[in-house]
Amino acid sequence: MATFLYKVGRLTYRRRWLVALAWVALLVLAGVGASSAGKAKDPGFALPGTESQQAFDLLEERFPGAKADGASARIVFKAPDGQKMTDPAHKAQVATVIAELKNGSDQVADVVDPYAGGAVSKDGSTAYISVSYSVNSMEVDEKAREALKETGEKARDSGLTVEMGGDATMAEQHSSSAEMIGIAIAAVVLAITFGSLIAAGLPLLTAIIGVGIGISSITALANVLDLGTTTGTLAMMIGLAVGIDYALFIVSRYRAELADGHDREEAAGRATGTAGSAVVFAGLTVVIALMGLAVVNIPILTKMGFAAAGTVVIAVIIALTLIPALLGFAGDKVLSRKQRKAKKAGVPLGHSAKVNAGTRWARFVLRRPIAVLATGVLGLGLIAVPVGALKMGLPDEGSSSTESSQRRAYDLLSDGFGPGFNGPLTLVVDAKGSENPKAAADEVVKRVGALKGAAEVYPGAFNKAGDTTMVSVVPKDRPSSPKTEDLVHDIREVSDDLEKDMGASVLVTGATALNIDFSQKMNDALVPYLALVVGLAFLLLVLVFRSILVPLKAALGFLLSVLAALGAVVAVFQWGWLGSLFNVEQPGPIMSMMPIFMIGVVFGLAMDYEVFLVTRMREAYVHGERPAEAVVTGFKHGARVVTAAAVIMVGVFAGFIGSGDQMVTMIGFGLAVAVIFDAFVVRMAIVPAVLALLGHKAWWLPRWLDRALPNVDVEGEQLQKHLTHAPEDPDADRELVRV
Repeated sequence: MATFLYKVGRLTYRRRWLVALAWVALLVLAGVGASSAGKAKDPGFALPGTESQQAFDLLEERFPGAKADGASARIVFKAPDGQKMTDPAHKAQVATVIAELKNGSDQVADVVDPYAGGAVSKDGSTAYISVSYSVNSMEVDEKAREALKETGEKARDSGLTVEMGGDATMAEQHSSSAEMIGIAIAAVVLAITFGSLIAAGLPLLTAIIGVGIGISSITALANVLDLGTTTGTLAMMIGLAVGIDYALFIVSRYRAELADGHDREEAAGRATGTAGSAVVFAGLTVVIALMGLAVVNIPILTKMGFAAAGTVVIAVIIALTLIPALLGFAGDKVLSRKQRKAKKAGVPLGHSAKVNAGTRWARFVLRRPIAVLATGVLGLGLIAVPVGALKMGLPDEGSSSTESSQRRAYDLLSDGFGPGFNGPLTLVVDAKGSENPKAAADEVVKRVGALKGAAEVYPGAFNKAGDTTMVSVVPKDRPSSPKTEDLVHDIREVSDDLEKDMGASVLVTGATALNIDFSQKMNDALVPYLALVVGLAFLLLVLVFRSILVPLKAALGFLLSVLAALGAVVAVFQWGWLGSLFNVEQPGPIMSMMPIFMIGVVFGLAMDYEVFLVTRMREAYVHGERPAEAVVTGFKHGARVVTAAAVIMVGVFAGFIGSGDQMVTMIGFGLAVAVIFDAFVVRMAIVPAVLALLGHKAWWLPRWLDRALPNVDVEGEQLQKHLTHAPEDPDADRELVRV
């Protein structure tokens, strides 16, 4: 592979105008496709195989046109102290709001009068209007959102406290500012790392082109492939991260080859052949992690994973082709000013008497491998302890910022109607097989009302066929409470008995039940997903490093860093430790997607760092250096680059911590600490310590397996032989045409 990529690097370097124009044309083509495509329709959120989804499907079948997944909003009113919402003046104001809501948007399906619908608290201080929409929350247009907002703001002028909640009030998130912050941080770090604005700009330029092509392609194909509006979110994050990393690795190796005295074209070929091989296999591990999301069997996650994997493939191809081409345009400007002056003066660039920080650190670890290993493992192990108490769930409006109208509406409803009012359960009673559907529904109300976790039970109307009805249950506790989850399980147990006794089945759904089922599905998929991703990556790394222990160490180190990061997340967001520092106002369950999301994102970055750092050690070892010398060589050339890549990612993820949304804050915090633990503790400390203790054994591979495995030549041994027997030939890249 190294020889093939060497030829690719030289060819694209020489044909740089053609290569650059081809990528620009692809970007323009993708952009035109995206701009001409219609607005993507949201495919909805589905949880195949869960009771909540079965209930939604049954509602669609038995109550056609009811839009079970339609968006909803609540406008909550609270009267001033000493007054009640039943006062004539306040009732008149509420009536005005109802009229404005009905005429505000054609997406509004129904507006329920609180005085007719029993939506006034027992003490009369609080009332709310329920608004139902004919589309789901992702399809509520800006006109409808603005009409809702303006109506609420006008109502405040009457002296009432008015707040709005519900999924229809959640405006579409535009995260371009986060990406811009990430790009700015990356620019500063790259400029410091390379000492050259040109060298710093190349990874940024190619990453932006890659993400632009990827996201534009996703947008263009959204309606054709039913991708929805959120599929590109993960692709944007991952594409930007690996796009910068892969280009950074090749540009860094190119500078090292120039320092060794090679001309620019040869340096581009060698950099692509060696660092490019590492990029290919690092990219494959990321693709495995992303496509492995299909194991979870949630359509939206599968689509996000496949879309992000496609963006990673684009980033790899750009790193192997466009980077060498751009290096041809840049010339010596990729070197720092000091290096350019030295080159003009005829001073060899690769013979600095100064020992860099990476070399000093590697020698320190080699002198004290046991102490470094013990400190790293015990430290991460201690931080990982809270994982044993991990409880997963999905955040609701009760975890939003207290400055938001959604949170204030949530609190008003909790105070006026009880904590469980914000998370009602919907029971779908299928009495098609019952001799007396009405009696079956009454029995459901009776038995569920007797459960200790149920505060109120409200029967509903039957459908036209008279065989299906809905029952609403208000829990005693808040939606994310473990007691509410217990209530859902208790109702499902009652359902089994009812089916035997009355011939009617009961399915539990609603936002709260859906969240519980989603959390359970994510929890069940965690171990299979982890086993698949780590297992396939282990096999791939065996092929890359031709070793058993090095891939095993890489996988175990990753697990340790992820467990430590999850432990930190549990301590801060579930237990509330240092909560004020991260604006955690109400500790609670960890977001259900967090473990799998963290594994998918961090695994890709961790393997980037592992492959780039350790392939340089493997390369040095294969070329004759002793194990300890190979570790030093790997850190001498790779530590600075891996550090820069990790700092960039930490900065990008940490930028989300101050978002004000607890879910986004949790994601930013979790990913930032995971990268810190993996890059600086596992890769920079534990890896060299383990390699120092193993010595030659680290690179051991059974002979039968060595013979069976194909030689992908990531370390460039075959490339070195090729270059030794075939001196540099300016026309050598023409052979590529016949490969």
